[in-house]
Amino acid sequence: MRTQEAEQLVALERDGWDALTHGHAREFYDEVLTSEAVMVFPFGVMERGDAIDGMAESRRWRDYSLDHIEVHDLGAGLAVVTYHVHAERDEEDPFDAMLASTYVRSRGGWRMMLHQQSP
Repeated sequence: MRTQEAEQLVALERDGWDALTHGHAREFYDEVLTSEAVMVFPFGVMERGDAIDGMAESRRWRDYSLDHIEVHDLGAGLAVVTYHVHAERDEEDPFDAMLASTYVRSRGGWRMMLHQQSP
């Protein structure tokens, strides 16, 4: 995988966290998720529509940081981004987890087809 493609994928992950922080999660994930996307959270599995609704209706993150970021080229237009996130909301315990997002090249760009969070 070219460095530019890896940077695009990492930027998509950061853009997603920015969307969750600044209140435009619905618009961002409506564009980025494939029609058959699945998101696996510690509390359960959600398909595309429910995941978008849940993220759009949840409290905004106040701050976040990503580290240990790796991009794994799976070939055939597929890639996985793995990383650790530390995120904070007002009046809640910090959220720390290892995350993995699987992307497929589609419509001239990258679209997320699977996302998993493991605390």
